[in-house]
Amino acid sequence: MPNPRLTGLGVGLFCTALMLTLGGLVALLFGSSLTVYGVLFLPVCVLTAAWVRRADLVTAVIVVPIAFALGLVPVADGGDGTGDRLMGLFTALATQAGWLYGGTLVTGVIVTVRKVRQMRHRVARNRPPV
Repeated sequence: MPNPRLTGLGVGLFCTALMLTLGGLVALLFGSSLTVYGVLFLPVCVLTAAWVRRADLVTAVIVVPIAFALGLVPVADGGDGTGDRLMGLFTALATQAGWLYGGTLVTGVIVTVRKVRQMRHRVARNRPPV
């Protein structure tokens, strides 16, 4: 498996582009199934948390919910007007909050574990030999 290290901006672009693409594919192939979109969101969260570089770990937790909301635009039900589209987007965000919170939690746990490991490694490296 590749091990890229993306900057904060890179991981934001990666996650947003991938969620927009998945949202479009879900709308085309699965008839705008919000459950399929939510299930596909979880691996994107894992990849985002795993591929962000160490200096930008906190950005992964910020980017994931934004990308989820942007990817919902093609999936959310809506009418012809802007108000109808916004109402469909807000309804989809409200009904799919479990997937959003779950994905953000997964990202947060992975990022926290990576940060703790980084801090332990730094302490062990700076400890004077006995």
